[in-house]
Amino acid sequence: MTNNVRPLNMQRITTPALAEAFINEQLVALREQIGEKRVLLALSGGVDSSVVAALLIKAIGKQLVCVHVNHGLLRKGEPEQVIEVFRNQMDANLIYVDAVDRFLDKLAGVADPESKRRIIGAEFIRVFEEEARKLDGIDFLAQGTIYPDILESGPVKAHHNVGGLPEDMKFELVEPLKLLYKDEVRVVGDALGLPSNMVYRQPFPGPGLGVRCLGAITRDRLEAVRESDAILREEFEKNGYAGKVWQYFTAIPDMKSVGVRDDRRVDEWCVIIRAVNTKDAMTATVQNIPFELLTHITARITSEVPGVNRVLYDLTPKPTGTIEWE
Repeated sequence: MTNNVRPLNMQRITTPALAEAFINEQLVALREQIGEKRVLLALSGGVDSSVVAALLIKAIGKQLVCVHVNHGLLRKGEPEQVIEVFRNQMDANLIYVDAVDRFLDKLAGVADPESKRRIIGAEFIRVFEEEARKLDGIDFLAQGTIYPDILESGPVKAHHNVGGLPEDMKFELVEPLKLLYKDEVRVVGDALGLPSNMVYRQPFPGPGLGVRCLGAITRDRLEAVRESDAILREEFEKNGYAGKVWQYFTAIPDMKSVGVRDDRRVDEWCVIIRAVNTKDAMTATVQNIPFELLTHITARITSEVPGVNRVLYDLTPKPTGTIEWE
């Protein structure tokens, strides 16, 4: 697998046996390509970068240097899981960068969604570049490119944000998943022993919670998005919707409404729940959630998440609404 065209006769990876065969093939290819040199990987904790990391750890061990940048816009528990799985369980050479304040300071007062995306993407590149320049002897850059990325975006996986590194950083790319579809990547991730909730993680926008904290991001609203999202995910898991619904999340608009708490008038945020099903993300239908479950989730969010006094359920299909709000 040396080019960017998937052979017509390439067998789909649908079983553990086929995944093991792919892994063994890639271990040989990776060791041949890399030799004794070192590889750098931006490890977001998403499916693609996690599977690449696990595969490279198996192939070259400590020659891989993983950089996990916490920009403060990840879901609850995700940075901790990256550290636990890769540093503590897999003994990876992992650099953790706490850049939360740096990102949120840059985003302060920025309400336009595209401006937020540009700031997050550009700042990620700068942080990653700074970490890369501290390291000596790095010849390769690993990326979680998968086949749809090549079909849609060309050879560089733009949403990993490393395509914008300066030209003087002349890395050779390592892209072991570039001929696989997402479902195949998941089968490989299972075979590599990654946790199920990492392998089957839902689609997550590149800017993370930055586009679910609607309008200008504030730290209190960002935490409210993170906590309400965690409650929604916990309740969907307990009630059998985690594997049934394609994508579900919460968002919080930059507006308050009047409510009552402890017999006093309060002006607080509202949480919007979004739960949709789709085959291709071009159209989407809204998941029918039992009213009793919605009532229970509402009670938890309004009692457990500071600053929230209302919960709304988005009933809009795509079209006319998009899946994300921004």
